[in-house]
Amino acid sequence: MGKMTIGQMVAQLASGMLISTQIFVITLLFSLPLGLIVAFGRLSKNRVISMIVKFYISIMRGTPLMLQLMVVYFGPYYLFHIKVGSGYRLTATFIGFVINYAAYFAEIYRSGIQSMPIGQYEAAQILGYTKAQTFFKIILPQVIKRILPSITNEVITLVKDTSLSFTLSVAEMFTIAKALAASQTNMIPFVAAGIFYYVFNLIVAVVMEWIEKKLDYYR
Repeated sequence: MGKMTIGQMVAQLASGMLISTQIFVITLLFSLPLGLIVAFGRLSKNRVISMIVKFYISIMRGTPLMLQLMVVYFGPYYLFHIKVGSGYRLTATFIGFVINYAAYFAEIYRSGIQSMPIGQYEAAQILGYTKAQTFFKIILPQVIKRILPSITNEVITLVKDTSLSFTLSVAEMFTIAKALAASQTNMIPFVAAGIFYYVFNLIVAVVMEWIEKKLDYYR
């Protein structure tokens, strides 16, 4: 491959950034609600359900995301002898990221829910609210306000973690940057990728800060 201009490198990195953004969006779209469901399981009064969910969270937080991606991708073949094609790589990436981040979000939700004063529930009960109404209309909005800084940290980490999809040879931005750096024998692709990640995280931080300000009325 001949020498490429900086513009050509940036164009290729931008195509990889689209994949990184896709991983980011899909992960948030599914892991945030799944995390809330997992949190309910963790808080369940049924000891069996609670222990199963606790074990799942322990596995997700105690093993590397890279390893989890490999298990999701190679697992169907080694466990069930189901052949998967290269088209499954991106799907496996989505699954791996979602189940990993759902565990982290679940613990954040749990800490927020458990931090709420018992008086909130008692007052809602006196006012005639059902348990579901109490949670979704009174508790959850306050929980979201409390856990937003922790959620922001995880979201920023997610932006950087998308680079781990190189494990499954998904052509996201970091994978392309490595290939370009090797073929062009210079550091420009890495520098450009770093700028892309920084700008992406800056946008995420600004958006999350805006959301925090919009929720200030819960103070």
